[in-house]
This record gives sequence, structure tokens and C-alpha cells, in this order.
Amino acid sequence: MSATPVAVNESGLLGRVSTGGLDTTHGAVLYLEEISVSFDGFRALNQLSLSIDVGELRCVIGPNGAGKTTMMDVITGKTRPDAGTAFFGQTIDLTKLTEAEIAHAGIGRKFQKPTIFEQHTVFENLELAMKADKRVRRTLLAKLASVQRDRIAETLRLIRLQDAAHRVAGLLSHGQKQWLEIGMLLMQEPKLLLLDEPVAGMSDEETERTAELFLSLAGKHSLVVVEHDMAFIERIARKVTVLHEGGVLAEGSMAQVQADPRVIEVYLGR
Repeated sequence: MSATPVAVNESGLLGRVSTGGLDTTHGAVLYLEEISVSFDGFRALNQLSLSIDVGELRCVIGPNGAGKTTMMDVITGKTRPDAGTAFFGQTIDLTKLTEAEIAHAGIGRKFQKPTIFEQHTVFENLELAMKADKRVRRTLLAKLASVQRDRIAETLRLIRLQDAAHRVAGLLSHGQKQWLEIGMLLMQEPKLLLLDEPVAGMSDEETERTAELFLSLAGKHSLVVVEHDMAFIERIARKVTVLHEGGVLAEGSMAQVQADPRVIEVYLGR
């Protein structure tokens, strides 16, 4: 893959990264090639290669210790790879950026345990998460506030929390808290969403609503969903990647990976 890394100046600020100008001319929003990571002699990722298309909803499955969390840590800058390349679009070299710079570039990550402001209302949580452009002139603030309110209202509708807009977030159900955190990520206008076990602990109804939400987001955003709930994966999967021992064991449709003898042996057969 031919790409020019984004420049980072001495102060650590990005020279060319913006949320609106991501170069995805080759169709890939994320490109990992031969990524390896070791911790105290244990190889968590072993020459992992993965490509996610723009607007794709990719499901990643695999046994515990397969490398799923480490993969997301590399993508978000939390862990530096020992070897390999990781690009966001064509020009943004993720291995050269901090976690904050990667988030600003347009990658949002949701962990299994929701992190929300429990003492604030649902509306206030979305407001706090919004990217505010501090360069906007004061004369535009009134108009901007209206646009912001419209964005919050649209996000509330999308995550189905319109009726809970003024409820204190700490009083929400587990599933509602998960949706609120996803809404908070959406307020930051990410190009790529990484979602770690998003339906763990949810009721059947909440799980179904989450499936509907993810399917509605695909196309507008690229999503990577790591999950152990196979019924949920079957509901949303277009393409599934199976990780094992730090590398890709199999990849394809859900039907293809379910029929793969290697996948059955190391994961589905357990």
C-alpha cells in the first residue's frame, strides 16, 4: 500500500488531519497490515492484516485471548505495534499519532462498560460530547446553538431516547446507558466506530433495538463490532472476521465462518 503519513509538528498538533477531509479514494477507511504486538514474551497480535471499507459494518469474533482488544488498542493509539502498518484512510498513519489525535481524526471507541456523566441529563451528556468549534465568531453563536440543538434532537431520535432527554443519565437502564454512550460518540462525528461487546448485559428487547441502530448507522459510518453474542452477530453481520492467536483465522459471511472446520474447532464448537 502506498501512502504518505500525516505530518505531526513539534507541538504534537496535526498538520493535515480533519474530520471532513479523510482520504478514502481506495475505498478503505481502515487498513492494518502485518501488525504484531508482544507483551512480556506473549504475542497478542501476530502479523494481523485487516481492511475495513468505507461504510462497512464488520463483525469481529474469536475466543478470549484472540487479540480483539489489542487490535482495537492499536487502532486507537493506546498500544503501539512492534511491527506493521496501520492507516486511517490513505494518509493518516495511526502509529504516529496520540490517542487524542486519533479520536480527533474521526475514530470513536465504545468500551463494554458505558462511560457517561451519570449526574447530568441525557441531553446534557450529548451537549458535552459535541465537538464545538471555538473559532466560530460570536455573531454566529445564536445560529450555531440552533444547529446544535437540532443535531442533539436528531441523535436522541436515532438512539431512541427522545422521551428521556431530561432524565438524569444515572437513572437509565443498562441498555439505555449503552445507547447514550453511542449517541455521545456520534455527536463527535466519527468516520469509524469501534464497539466492544455492545450488547453484553442487555435484555432481548434492548439487544434487538441495538441491532436496528447499528444497521441504520452502517453506510453513514464504518463500524467494527466485537461481540460474543452469536445471535446478535447473525442479526447484523455482513462480513465476519474470526481472530485466533493474534491473527485472522477466517473471514467471510456468517454462514461461511460457521461452516469453517477451523472456526468450529477453536471457537464455535466450545
